[in-house]
Amino acid sequence: MTWDYFVYLSQNHNLREEETLPEGLASGFVDEVSVRFFTGNKEAARKRYMKVANKDFSIPQEIQHAEPDFSSLPSSRWLGLQVDFKLLTSWYSKDDRIFHVMDNPVRKDRILGVPFMSPTSWKGLLRWACRMREDLLEFLESEKSFEKEWDEPPWILHLFGNPKEESENFHRGALVFYPTWFDRIGFEVINPHRRATRAGTQPIYYEVVPPGAIGTLSLLYAPWPGIKPEANPTEVLPKLLEAIEILLSTYGISAKRTVGWGTARIEQWRAFHKKHDPVEKTQREELWEEIKDWLTEGGNS
Repeated sequence: MTWDYFVYLSQNHNLREEETLPEGLASGFVDEVSVRFFTGNKEAARKRYMKVANKDFSIPQEIQHAEPDFSSLPSSRWLGLQVDFKLLTSWYSKDDRIFHVMDNPVRKDRILGVPFMSPTSWKGLLRWACRMREDLLEFLESEKSFEKEWDEPPWILHLFGNPKEESENFHRGALVFYPTWFDRIGFEVINPHRRATRAGTQPIYYEVVPPGAIGTLSLLYAPWPGIKPEANPTEVLPKLLEAIEILLSTYGISAKRTVGWGTARIEQWRAFHKKHDPVEKTQREELWEEIKDWLTEGGNS
């Protein structure tokens, strides 16, 4: 199967570019129903899309082969972490596709059409969860200016680096993030009501990843030589693991977190190291008890 439309045309010289995309391309069906939506029966086009999108699908092999492999890390100062979780509430992140049959399509890979959460989203949310662990909420409630008065704790700078707007002493952090892929699509409907009549106005459709879907957070702790600020892994990593647990189970990882979307139950914690066999635990504390000496052993290289 060819995923790129223009590659498809180049390989089939007898064809010419037309408005209707050929069958089999990842974006062909979405483009077709979107055209029908904007030029014809909107409700029929939306129902057709929802019927097809609701079907089960598997993660393509192209994605599976691109998953991070922590089995052969180059340095014993590095640590691979993976957290398997099951969604308890719907997950949503708005897609960047301009024309779509849905008002609020879920974010998907433009080539393979699979919903995913990007590495940058993970980094931003996890940095925020670490800040909340350092009493960010109390700081904001005191009506202080975050931009002018918030002093980022050194351990957060060590993990995440400076924010993008930082102009002096800019550097990257010790964490590397990877995307999370989902294999299900569902739909939510929000129907705003008029206060006076308590009657619904216009239903708003959201394409989501539904509860029950399985995802994996993958990240690599890879401090580079001369990283600033330096930090003791035995002090930093427990805070990171706690922030991950709070983010998934309490705050949520979805847009519209204020209505409870994106909360999850952690199913498994996994850790990988150059000199040790992989470890799997169901509890965060058990995982840390098993791996806490991995990065402080002599002979790191």
